[in-house]
Amino acid sequence: MEIISFRFQDFLSAFIILFAVIDITGLTPIIIDMKQKGQNIIAWKAAVYSLVTFLAFLFMGNMILNLFQVDISSFAIAGALVIFVMAIEMLLGVEIFRNDGPEGAASIVPIVFPLIAGAGSFTTLLSLRALYGLGSILAALFLNILVIRNVHILERALGKTGVYVLRKFFGIILLALSVRMFLQNLSIALESF
Repeated sequence: MEIISFRFQDFLSAFIILFAVIDITGLTPIIIDMKQKGQNIIAWKAAVYSLVTFLAFLFMGNMILNLFQVDISSFAIAGALVIFVMAIEMLLGVEIFRNDGPEGAASIVPIVFPLIAGAGSFTTLLSLRALYGLGSILAALFLNILVIRNVHILERALGKTGVYVLRKFFGIILLALSVRMFLQNLSIALESF
């Protein structure tokens, strides 16, 4: 049984790493863009589902992927493709991803997966387990989820012009990140064959 240990320095490091990987500031224009398209994003639902997904993966990640015989690089390639499509939507103002699920489903796909809880976040969680105590990681995870839950505050502060500029800027950033994630993980996947 693993002892749940907490060190403030480890917590701070884990929080910053997860904040950067989850890219909460990058998520804000995506969430705003989806809301402007009429999709109902429920922040508390996205936060709760993200937390549950992260906790499940923190404790059972390798086992889940092994169960489906999926390696982390294949998982990352799939996530990169979804992020690529969303970046194209943001940059060109077109709608490719059609959310045909029930009301509020956009809070889960694509917000929770793959944007918040994607391959990069899962890989990072597994890496953090090797570096820090479980208590520090859990505290950092909970604080990141709290920030996600309150992303609407940033939305109000930016205004319409700020949202437009941020959406286009992060569309380019997301596009570049998706290409990098795809290429890195494709080379890893090809080496394993």
